[in-house]
Amino acid sequence: MTPITVLISVDSNSILLGAREFANYMKDLIKEFNLDPIVTVLETVSLGSYNGVVIHVLPDDVYYSVKSKEQVRKIVEEHLLKGRQVWDLMVNKELIRPAEKFEVKEVRIVTRNIGVIDPRNIEEYIARDGYFALSKALQMKPDEVIEEIKKSGLRGRGGAGFPTGLKWEFTAKAKADQKYIVCNADEGEPGTFKDRLIMEGDPHTVIEGMIIAGYAVGATKGYIYIRGEYYNSVENLRKAIQDAYEYGFLGENILGSGFSFDLTVRLGAGAYICGEETALLESIEGKSGRPRLKPPYPPQVGLFGKPTVINNVETIANVPQIILNGADWYKSIGTPNSPGTKVFCLVGDVNRRGMVELPMGVTVRQVLYGFGGGVRGGRELKMVQTGGLAGTFIGLDKLDTPLDYDSMKNHGVSLGSGVILAIDDSHCVVDIALNVMEFFRHESCGKCTPCREGTRIACEILERMTKFEGTAEDLDYLRKIAEVTADTSFCGLGQSINVPLLSLIDNFREEFLEHIEKTCRANVCKAVLKKPKVQTK
Repeated sequence: MTPITVLISVDSNSILLGAREFANYMKDLIKEFNLDPIVTVLETVSLGSYNGVVIHVLPDDVYYSVKSKEQVRKIVEEHLLKGRQVWDLMVNKELIRPAEKFEVKEVRIVTRNIGVIDPRNIEEYIARDGYFALSKALQMKPDEVIEEIKKSGLRGRGGAGFPTGLKWEFTAKAKADQKYIVCNADEGEPGTFKDRLIMEGDPHTVIEGMIIAGYAVGATKGYIYIRGEYYNSVENLRKAIQDAYEYGFLGENILGSGFSFDLTVRLGAGAYICGEETALLESIEGKSGRPRLKPPYPPQVGLFGKPTVINNVETIANVPQIILNGADWYKSIGTPNSPGTKVFCLVGDVNRRGMVELPMGVTVRQVLYGFGGGVRGGRELKMVQTGGLAGTFIGLDKLDTPLDYDSMKNHGVSLGSGVILAIDDSHCVVDIALNVMEFFRHESCGKCTPCREGTRIACEILERMTKFEGTAEDLDYLRKIAEVTADTSFCGLGQSINVPLLSLIDNFREEFLEHIEKTCRANVCKAVLKKPKVQTK
């Protein structure tokens, strides 16, 4: 018989649906039916977004969605044992892999191994050219590695978009007896889950990228700062680090090069502010996660006062493929000024939520309707927020904005972490604004007055508006609050609250004015909900 490989999606989401139990049960059934000589079961992640645990059977290329052990047994008995596909459990491949039929094709660089390998097996990573880039980098001079990253045009994928090669170069030129590489895996932006899936599905690519970065800048120690709630990511990273040490990719004299590098996972407590790079450094040092005054910047004075490179997960995950395939290859993807790909998290009122990696320059409309399948429930699209909760709310007139750094800057839109949040016409603009500001008020560390008090006052104004107690003066005051808070806050949290708030006021001012006139077109505000019902006979 032809060998069969069964891939079972075992990630943070599917585990809640019983994925781990289903995987173990399938392995037991395969032994029971003496199928183990020809059937291999691999636990991977993110085979697709569906209502159940996704199972992919190869080489038949059949997808199933299961919700019970009985359904798992049916797949084993019918498909694996008898060769008969189970039609009632089958999932349309277009729902799992819509990119195959869409005009803009998915280009998998960062996510190339996700759903393909067992993330807890280092040999499967090596079999797909894993650590080949590290070997190549160690045969280059450190400044040649930096030059290759600079030439590739790679920019930070965490939101700021700062050129990665320049950041490395600043750290390399700093004089110190110790330097550090820090991977920002805190990922606190609501709606963002790409870094989690990268770490769950391909932890070695993050490790390899960090080792290469360490070699390039002269750092011998690295930290992966990850939020403590990412249990599966932490488990996979620790296993991958242990295996990397055993195979000689970490530790002393890596691959006989004379270069040494150690790597540690450090858990965060889930504070949004610790996504800010200097607050993150404070947390690693065991202090309260509060931002530092800049300058000096981390490449000069970072962790423990030493020069430090801080890159986020997606940025680091690009590095091995750039070194392996070359800067020119990377620049052939995307746009001239924004080369490469971007991993987008598609969330909200769409038919298909999930993660997709696309070339830079794809439009908001293409992502939303091509990969997201349009607005769910047949409702009308009202707005889209790009870049996470600190990002821009845009109207339908900007759906054709290309998702690259220059185009979005020219259109006054933020790319941020890559979240594409679709919002239909059942939602109220003022209620959304209140929710955004309540989040920032809750996550403010309270260190500086503008952020602490600005978010509080903004919430009070918006709360009044949802009760139909607002005035036209309140709307002007709200704008002033946003502008002053952004101009005078100590760190990026307070400096960014004006982006979502002002984009809502500017693009949807009419709805704010309607609330001043005591009307909520979506009928969701508290004043509407509290109206007594009219008695009918």
